[in-house]
Amino acid sequence: MLQHLGNGMYGAVVIDPPGLAEADHEYVLVSSELYLGTPGSASQVAKMRQDTPDAWVFNGVAAQYAKAMLKVRAGERVRFWVVAAGPSDGVSFHVVGTVFDTVYKEGAYLLRPGGAGGSQVLDPAVAQGGFAETTFPAAGHYSFVDHDMRHAEAGAMGMVEVGG
Repeated sequence: MLQHLGNGMYGAVVIDPPGLAEADHEYVLVSSELYLGTPGSASQVAKMRQDTPDAWVFNGVAAQYAKAMLKVRAGERVRFWVVAAGPSDGVSFHVVGTVFDTVYKEGAYLLRPGGAGGSQVLDPAVAQGGFAETTFPAAGHYSFVDHDMRHAEAGAMGMVEVGG
């Protein structure tokens, strides 16, 4: 199973909870570790067993959303579906400069709009998923990261470009 998952044999299935309100934008981000090399080779499997990936990524490519930014407009509601594919590490999804007013993980709401407080992260463990929602307050560039900074610095990061 480690080799199977470590070589990208996973995906995401989005099942909206009953009564889910529309969002202006929805993005699906699958977090995973990336192990380079010949699939199933002794060196690749050793890296998997030692939990030393070559990168941590969203949707299979390190830092791809730093250049191909996700685009929205200020005031629009954005839903980020996040799946922690692993095979070994979960994710602590965070958008710098905004607060989530809705958090849904593993089939249950942890926070709903209009409720008390807000959240900084959506933190699915390996094989878990959910979504977080926010409305960007102003135009600008908002980084999103796996807040485990080892992961962010090794590719699990990107940018939301918010137009005025």
